[in-house]
Amino acid sequence: MNIPHIPVLLNEVKETFLDINDGYIVDCTVGYGGHSEALLEQNPNIKLICCDQDAEAIKFSKKRLKRFEERVTYEHAKFSTVIEKYTDYPIRGILADIGVSSLQLDKSSRGFGFDSETLDMRMNPENPKSAQHVVNEYSQNELEEILREYGEMRDFKRVAKTIIENRPFESSRDLAAVLKKLGGKPKIHPATLPFQAIRIEVNNELGELNELFESIYNSKLQNCLVAIISFHSLEDRIVKKTYKLWTKSCICPAGVMRCECGNDHSLGKIITKKPIIPTKEEEKTNPRSRSSKMRVFKLK
Repeated sequence: MNIPHIPVLLNEVKETFLDINDGYIVDCTVGYGGHSEALLEQNPNIKLICCDQDAEAIKFSKKRLKRFEERVTYEHAKFSTVIEKYTDYPIRGILADIGVSSLQLDKSSRGFGFDSETLDMRMNPENPKSAQHVVNEYSQNELEEILREYGEMRDFKRVAKTIIENRPFESSRDLAAVLKKLGGKPKIHPATLPFQAIRIEVNNELGELNELFESIYNSKLQNCLVAIISFHSLEDRIVKKTYKLWTKSCICPAGVMRCECGNDHSLGKIITKKPIIPTKEEEKTNPRSRSSKMRVFKLK
């Protein structure tokens, strides 16, 4: 098969789940099956629940993983919803690689790239909200808010004003061309952060991550590894904060003089004190891995 996506941190993911000898691993973002294939080969006694909101990814992975079809269950759904469907299963691992896949970035019709002929950016093409709606219909205040919050941009007002003055836009290529004129940091395309902000808004990416964590918490899973691969500081901040919160045994308000909660609320321990990042060799062979970080938590 022509594999369009190189999975990031593959060796590190395999090492993380190496000792799981039974039960299920949930691949929340199966994409094009790279991580799933490696885990099925390495851990012959486990089964996988493979989830993705992109129907094209599910179709591709079914072909790639056909030799393991008796060990794989597929879910065409948002990853925030998959855990709660399998609370009665012996889930021993959860993997979520929450970046955009290479095929989504490279395929012009999906509208993620600077040269794309459409203005879409939906990970699930069936979702009603597209980048075209955000860019052409949002008010200036709404655009400023997402550029500030999701793009972490200092010049969010100027960028929002420029978008308003030049719309409507029909393609990502046209939008990138207008944003390029604004200039920016050396070696970074001026459209990079605005595109990130628009994509996050379209796909509710941070909300999905928070909802995934909430579903894991509510499912009361035990003896389970949770590994999240993120690609920018906003995602990584949520992962780091959540893991730290999960380690707390006492959850009493700060002003309470004496513990009243029972002091037994810790869900487990953080396995990675610092995030796992790609090696220099991986960065050379797969430049898109450069910003990836993986943090791992063990539910007790």
